[in-house]
Amino acid sequence: MSPVLAGALQLLALIVALGLSYRPLGDHMAKVYSSERHLRPEKWIYKAIGANPSVEMRWPAYLRGVLAFSAVSVLFLYLLQRVQGSLPGSPAFVSIDPDQAFNTAASFVANTNWQSYYGEQAMGHVVQTGGLAVQNFVSAAVGIAVAVALVRGFARSRTGELGNFWADLVRGTVRILLPISVIGALVLVACGAIQNFSGIHEVGQFTGGSQQWNGGAVASQEVIKELGTNGGGYFNANSSHPFENPNGLSNLFEIYLILVIPFALTRTFGRMVGSLKQGYAILGTMAAIWAGFTALMMWTEFAHHGPAFDLAGGAMEGKETRFGIAGSSIFAVATTLTSTGAVNSFHSSYTGFGGGITMLGMQLGEIAPGGVGSGLYGMLIMAIIAVFLAGLMVGRTPEYLGKKIGTREIKFAACYILVTPALVLCFTAASFVLDTPSHSMTNSGAHGFSEILYAYTSGANNNGSAFAGLNADTQWFNTTIGIAMLLGRFLPMVFVLALAGSLAEQTPVPETAGTLRTEKPLFTGLLVGTILIITGLTYFPALALGPLAEGLAA
Repeated sequence: MSPVLAGALQLLALIVALGLSYRPLGDHMAKVYSSERHLRPEKWIYKAIGANPSVEMRWPAYLRGVLAFSAVSVLFLYLLQRVQGSLPGSPAFVSIDPDQAFNTAASFVANTNWQSYYGEQAMGHVVQTGGLAVQNFVSAAVGIAVAVALVRGFARSRTGELGNFWADLVRGTVRILLPISVIGALVLVACGAIQNFSGIHEVGQFTGGSQQWNGGAVASQEVIKELGTNGGGYFNANSSHPFENPNGLSNLFEIYLILVIPFALTRTFGRMVGSLKQGYAILGTMAAIWAGFTALMMWTEFAHHGPAFDLAGGAMEGKETRFGIAGSSIFAVATTLTSTGAVNSFHSSYTGFGGGITMLGMQLGEIAPGGVGSGLYGMLIMAIIAVFLAGLMVGRTPEYLGKKIGTREIKFAACYILVTPALVLCFTAASFVLDTPSHSMTNSGAHGFSEILYAYTSGANNNGSAFAGLNADTQWFNTTIGIAMLLGRFLPMVFVLALAGSLAEQTPVPETAGTLRTEKPLFTGLLVGTILIITGLTYFPALALGPLAEGLAA
């Protein structure tokens, strides 16, 4: 079987699996966030944290809950790393330096999981399971909660109430993420992923010395790493490590985990606003971009440029032979079009255009299908922009799902769009103006520029993957990328929740003959065009200096 055909079959199997999961998972999530019933374990949690899950919150209160919970999480994870050397169950592991502890705490709480350290050498079992794995669950649940709050803003009228943050946080964790993770961990163990608490041990004798590995609760952390679109690996090699991702079957399953909740949330959206067609329109937009990027990546990496590529069957540098070009390309697109950041190959070793595709996927805002929750609310912001542009073209006040998109709403949407590019481009420019940051680059020229551009693109978009080659474990990069991750995560949430509150207060506008039909394929095409144009105008000059220049010079 040819590698191209094998890749096509993998893609087909993935689409079938996602299609079979779409309806039941989407409907289940809609019931979870619409139910007034509280499970007994949830009541115990509410009592422990002192929260009343039945009290409805307006957007400022909902936002305070998000920020307060996240701030406490950052502080707890920071302190846990700082005292690691004194913790039981952490043999041979020392406490983490302040700048790296801040970077890691910000990273995992912001659902970024950027790692400037070697996982198996820096973090012991207590920090890995009691700190990082816990944040993998709750940071993902926070993202879904914010998305659900925005959906309620569309679904409700003449009220500013968006639900209860604590109830949404707990339900997302207990009823969605935990059950799927238990089943997924069993699947990964069956595929060969490890699950233990063993210490450091030698795995064999080699010429000139021996090799040492430490075990860990890898399968349980790996599943939520992918399912929650987190991305932080137990090992430095991430999902290219055989303990995390043993074979082609586990690789395809991990890609499925990355995509299943973000895609299914479009059906949840359709259910909650009372129109499944609206959910299908958003799904169609996400699927069109994802399919296009996947096809383009596979074409670029399979293209032959000389005898070495011919012998390898394509651009195999930096890729695992057990996954091949197809499995690596599908994974790379899935992880950069979501906020996952997990990698099963080194993006720095991709062709010039291939590396550019991974960057562009993040620069789109990771909305196809995006991170858990963040992908949906990012796409809905883009839908509001598209409706506004359509309204300008026909001279009509724009409407979306029965809500007028006025000055206030478009300001919130515009601020959301501007935050991340400002962080990426300003920090990238500062890194080249100053002397010290540029010394961290392994490469010079266009590829060296791409290393730093990719780092801030990944951090500010809460992706977490790295281009490889950049030494990011410095005070400058640990601090600035940490700031970019926190601002890139929580500033957009401010505008999303403010927008949700504004929409919830409105009185629904009746549909007329002049109303733009946002459930039609025409709107899907308009939305795709809006996303690509806004991103192109924002990032094209920077991309031209990096991956485009490298690709054209190849």
